[in-house]
This record gives sequence, C-alpha cells and structure tokens, in this order.
Amino acid sequence: MSQEKNDLKPRWYVVHTYSGYENKVKTDLEKTVKNRELEDYFFEIVVPMEEQIEIKDGKKKTNLKKVFPGYVLIKMIVTEATWYIVRNTRGVTGFVGSGTDPIPLTEAEIRQMGFDIPNVNVDYAVGDSVTIINGSFENFVGTVQEINKEKHKVKVLVSMFGRETPIELDFAQVQKTV
Repeated sequence: MSQEKNDLKPRWYVVHTYSGYENKVKTDLEKTVKNRELEDYFFEIVVPMEEQIEIKDGKKKTNLKKVFPGYVLIKMIVTEATWYIVRNTRGVTGFVGSGTDPIPLTEAEIRQMGFDIPNVNVDYAVGDSVTIINGSFENFVGTVQEINKEKHKVKVLVSMFGRETPIELDFAQVQKTV
C-alpha cells in the first residue's frame, strides 16, 4: 500500500461489498472499531439510503432503498491497520480504487452525494442589520451583503472611518439586530 502513512486527515472512501451485505458490513465494522478502540480513525460508516414511495393496490407505502447497492461509504483515516480491518471485514470485496490503494472521494463527489456539508440555516438574510458578537469588530453593527452556506461565512458591510467596509465573518460571529 503506497498511501502516505502520515496523511492523518479523515477522508471518505467507498468500499465494495457483496450485494445485500451492506448493512452487515456496516454493523460488523462498527463493532470492530468499538472493540479495538479505533474511534480516532473511523468517523462515519454509511449505507446511503433514500425514501421511495410506492403505490400498490391504491395504498401508499414508503420504503428505504439503497442508493448505491453493493457499496458502503466510510469516513476514515487510512493506515495499514485500518485498511486491513476494512479489507478483512466479512462481505467486503475491497476498496474502490486502483489496485491496493483506496482512492478518497473528491470534494465535488462528496457534495454531489450530500455528505459532509451540514445545511446551516441562519435567522438573517441579505440586507438585514446584524450585530457582530465576537472578534475584532465586536459590537459593530452592519448590513448583511452576502451569505455563503458552503463556507459558513457571512459578508457584512460595516461603517468604519466614514466608509462602508466589507468584513467576512463566521455564521456564529453575528446575530440579527433586533
């Protein structure tokens, strides 16, 4: 395995499983991680599901359907040991990648699947007056110019030295002025 041993950033990997074994692989892997106290290396193990509404005999029925049958997504740090544990979990046929090297999903692929980007709702909108509640500009009042949900940032126009100055802040640094 030629993966750098010092790459300790958790990434999403795709694991191929025998069809119908996805949930068993997830449960077995979660048990192994807990038993071997490897929670620092495994962050999430997911069998992506979606609701499917079926109408049979005039009755509406909601089923959960696997989005990617035969695959499990794992957010983990790959080391020789963690790679070996996943690879040798019953029902796993291997990592998706080239040869023995697991290839992490790209940011774009992760976003496409709707993972890792928690949808944050803020109680202010563009044009609203907000107060900065911490940081260098604490107690300044400004107007929301832009909201970037992906980066969890808000751009606020603050009046300083007689002119409007845009300041980029984290969502948690501002609150709607009442």
